[in-house]
Amino acid sequence: MKVFIVYAHPESKSFNGSFLNATVKHLESRGNEVRVSDLYQENFKAIVDASDFLNHNPEERLQVVTASFLANKEDKLTADVKKAQENLKWADLVVLQFPLWWFSMPAIMKGWVERVFSCGFGYGVGEHSDKRWGDRYGEGMLAGKRAILAITVGGWVSHYSARGINGPIEDLLFPITHGVLNYIGMTAMPSHITYRTDGANEDKFGETTHEWFQKLDTIETANPIPYRKQNFGDYEIPSLELKAGLEKPGQLGFALARQE
Repeated sequence: MKVFIVYAHPESKSFNGSFLNATVKHLESRGNEVRVSDLYQENFKAIVDASDFLNHNPEERLQVVTASFLANKEDKLTADVKKAQENLKWADLVVLQFPLWWFSMPAIMKGWVERVFSCGFGYGVGEHSDKRWGDRYGEGMLAGKRAILAITVGGWVSHYSARGINGPIEDLLFPITHGVLNYIGMTAMPSHITYRTDGANEDKFGETTHEWFQKLDTIETANPIPYRKQNFGDYEIPSLELKAGLEKPGQLGFALARQE
């Protein structure tokens, strides 16, 4: 298996840093090929601007979707973005590893998503796709690849439960698992989450890495998050609303995106 890990944490001596090293060692010991992109170490540019599109006329208004589509088409994206895209095309499994900060990923990884999953590569919509409603939500260039989040959280499990003050962790991660991974066609796997990592001891580290390694060793056959696909009959066109009767009784909100 070819595994591409995108890692975002500023401290190599952190729990995350040790977790990354252990992950690479375990995967390689099982005969997998591993590539790592350490975004902080690489000083990855985290903002989208006109300099991302080498064929953009600076005298013209920047329209990011159109500019990224044209830059993809004409091979005029920057070297760092093209390298990331090549790694994504190479991989069978993509791991996004990061600490949960302010209910989301660190800014540098959000910038990586915005720049790398550009129009014409990560997705295609409307005039930028062969299909009227776009290659997204289950389709596209990256369809068939598996992806998983490996996340550390400072709070307790109960803080992120159905009745917890922070809200259910699955809801907090929905914009990433559904709005990024599923959107670009990848098969989103259930996330691996380690809680209360601040001050965690060796026993805690050993426990979570053991669970993580088991998950990695079976990920090629494990069941993914059962997100619905856009163009396979579940949604009305052009409203893209779920067809009546497909939901469970009382099911609302994010849960409607899941086919269970």
